[in-house]
Amino acid sequence: MARTPLMAGNWKMNLDHLEAAALVQKLDWTLKDLKHDFSRVEAAVIVPFTDIRSVQTLVEADEMKIKYGAQDVSVHDAGAYTGEISTAMLTALGCTYVVVGHSERREYHGETSQLVGQKAKKALDAGLLPIMCCGEALEIRKAGTHVQYVLGQVEEMLSGLTAEEVAKSVIAYEPIWAIGTGEVATPENAQEVCGAIRTKVAELFDRATADALRIQYGGSVKSANVKDIMAQPDVDGALVGGASLKADEFAKIVTYLG
Repeated sequence: MARTPLMAGNWKMNLDHLEAAALVQKLDWTLKDLKHDFSRVEAAVIVPFTDIRSVQTLVEADEMKIKYGAQDVSVHDAGAYTGEISTAMLTALGCTYVVVGHSERREYHGETSQLVGQKAKKALDAGLLPIMCCGEALEIRKAGTHVQYVLGQVEEMLSGLTAEEVAKSVIAYEPIWAIGTGEVATPENAQEVCGAIRTKVAELFDRATADALRIQYGGSVKSANVKDIMAQPDVDGALVGGASLKADEFAKIVTYLG
């Protein structure tokens, strides 16, 4: 099954709404100049909550093909949950994607794989597409138990989802030791884990579900290394951090096929 690669730029806690508008506009112009075919490679920006409305306004007004989404979502629909953002709020703003379970959410907010799965389910019920993150710390990699560890995360995240829901979702494998460090897993490292994830999904559900699921790699992805990473058979895109804050660089990543 042909899977359309997804290049998603995770801005993290960067850029106010004015800076967000400027970056999206420049990215759109750059991709148009490069004559990018969005049917071959999908491009999305994953922006702070305060930027979503500005991005929506631009995307809709200029009929951009860039998609956008949020960096987290609540498991609650509404109520006394100060600081939380519901799926209804995100769908009202036209979001396509929502990242759940990023390593920084796991580390700083104690999010578990079980909670990540609950957020993914909530997103899917609202028509949003979850990008579920998983990945290992350096000590786990050094111990050689990284594949087993990540597959444990995946199994727990997917335990409450149907095969149809999994097929629509995205899993982002991000080795924690490669996020924002300049260190990057080799293409072979990325393939080892992404391939194992797809095999696990086939075991948990079926081959068709595994073949439909898009699996991204994330961790210091740049235009200089994206081609080699994307050459791997089970890597279907990238969750890009710092490089996505530069329109020219992110455009080069999106247009890696030429």
